[in-house]
Amino acid sequence: MAQNVQVILARDVPNLGRLGELVAVRPGYARNYLIPNQLAQPASPKRVAFFDHQKKVIEHKRRVLRAESEKKAKDIAGVTVTLTAKVGDQNKLFGSITGRDISKALAGIGQNIHHKDIKLADPIRAIGTYTIDVRLEADVTSQIKVVVVPEVEAAPARAEEEPAAEAPAAAAAPQA
Repeated sequence: MAQNVQVILARDVPNLGRLGELVAVRPGYARNYLIPNQLAQPASPKRVAFFDHQKKVIEHKRRVLRAESEKKAKDIAGVTVTLTAKVGDQNKLFGSITGRDISKALAGIGQNIHHKDIKLADPIRAIGTYTIDVRLEADVTSQIKVVVVPEVEAAPARAEEEPAAEAPAAAAAPQA
């Protein structure tokens, strides 16, 4: 059996560790996933010394990033996004509302959130009001409200009124 190898994480890796930590992983995981995806670097005495020196810088950057994320979380906490969609029977949507749709609506009001950071358990498929979790940097989360309303079609409503008004005139014309 192969022994675990030491790697230094170049980024936060879920269920493994944070940036700058020295962790022991299986050789195949390091060789085939972590190193090619630039998530880690092989541990050497020189790299370990370098990362020990850089830990203060990394912690400072993490604090700054967390402060920025918390400020952004406060900004978007009160945001309500209204999306319109075509509705069929029983107030069900034709199609669905996904994280990409919500991200585009947020960008329209000046809040740039990546669609992968919008956490939807399932796509929205009915009209209503939804509370959606948004994950920001440095493990900061916030919530936004998404209101899905039916699309108003003004042209078909007029078409229904006009035939009723034209029907007596059409009936009167043949008799004359």
